[in-house]
Amino acid sequence: MNRKQRALLAGAGALLMAQFVPAVQAEAKQVTVDAKMLEQLQQLVMDQQKQLDKLQQQVDQFQQTAVAAQTQAQEAKTVAEEVKTSSQAAKTVVSGSERVKLAVSGQVNRAVNVADDGDQTDAYFVDNGASNSRIRFVGTGAMSEDLTLGTNLEIALAPNLSGDVSQSKQESGDFFEERVAELYLQSKQYGKVSLGKGSTPSDGTAEVDLSGTDVIQYASYADIAGGLLFRESSTNMLTGVKVSNAFNDFDGLSRKSRLRYDSPLFYGFGVAGSVISDSRWDTALRWSGSGYGFKAGAAAAVAYVNESNADYQYDGSLSLLHEETGLNLTFSAGTKDADNGDDPYSIYTKLGWQTQFCPLGKTSFGLDYGYGENISASGDEGDSFGFAMVQTIAEYGTELYFQFRQYSLDRDSMYADVDDINVGTIGARVKF
Repeated sequence: MNRKQRALLAGAGALLMAQFVPAVQAEAKQVTVDAKMLEQLQQLVMDQQKQLDKLQQQVDQFQQTAVAAQTQAQEAKTVAEEVKTSSQAAKTVVSGSERVKLAVSGQVNRAVNVADDGDQTDAYFVDNGASNSRIRFVGTGAMSEDLTLGTNLEIALAPNLSGDVSQSKQESGDFFEERVAELYLQSKQYGKVSLGKGSTPSDGTAEVDLSGTDVIQYASYADIAGGLLFRESSTNMLTGVKVSNAFNDFDGLSRKSRLRYDSPLFYGFGVAGSVISDSRWDTALRWSGSGYGFKAGAAAAVAYVNESNADYQYDGSLSLLHEETGLNLTFSAGTKDADNGDDPYSIYTKLGWQTQFCPLGKTSFGLDYGYGENISASGDEGDSFGFAMVQTIAEYGTELYFQFRQYSLDRDSMYADVDDINVGTIGARVKF
């Protein structure tokens, strides 16, 4: 190789080195930059992880706080339910039979009557005879989807019953009555058969009442002061005629030991009949329904009473309530077919109004009038008018009531005239 060739080769090598060395240096510089970026990214990830750990701690603390709050709320709810349960009467109690449920219910109904008989004014502390104090035990057992076997025991415990106290006996003592002692078999498809002492079908048929004042004011308006005696106007002597002798709504056969059948309801109608000892019997038709803004109830009955001076008794009643305004009207009538003398009869009507002045419950007012003839004796005429107000306290099953009533008796000419009896009443009924 000559000198010229060696020079060319050396120049080519120098040229190659000049191109290669900057490329290697640039590559090394890039590697250095990538390492720094990696370190920065690692530091950023570590910082984010610290923030996530801090957030997780905050979430854990919040969950613990929420669980504690939920536990406190549940404990408060449990305490509230226990308080509510302790303040309410139990619906059922333990029965001696696993298949029969036993329910206990009843009421206490006490009142104060202030009565003026034309000569004296006295206060009487009574049990309200319109709906006396009582306790009830009802047992029911479902034999199938259609059949239910039931029992009903009801006992009245009414010291100083308003129908027993009088001017000459202001303390009548304790009143105890076995109102109901029956068993029954009820079918949704075929009706109900009852055996034992209880309401006859005609019981209550003269007393259908939607006014809301029937705890103190209804067709049997003599009940609240039935034991008071009329006083002769001329001598101020007490007669033997009680308020309950002069006024009667002829409401069926009351409660008797009987065999009774009630049909299933058909479009609100129901038919019932019973047979009783001493060849007595009764039958009744009832209806209740609502529509066009009205609620209504009605009943009618005929009973074979088999009394010494009468065979048949008839009665019926109707009550109509306009639900929007609370206005209501009640009508009742009854009579007995006397064998001798004029037939005794009575008619009764009441105009009422229901409203709600306060959250306690509805307030009901009633203004009524009753008239009867030949009840205490042939030729006697009696009439009575009254005003009543009832305030319901729905949450506690309580009714507070007030009434004023006047009883007037116009006797036949063979008897001395008697003074009117005026009675004011305040009282309360509590159901449990």
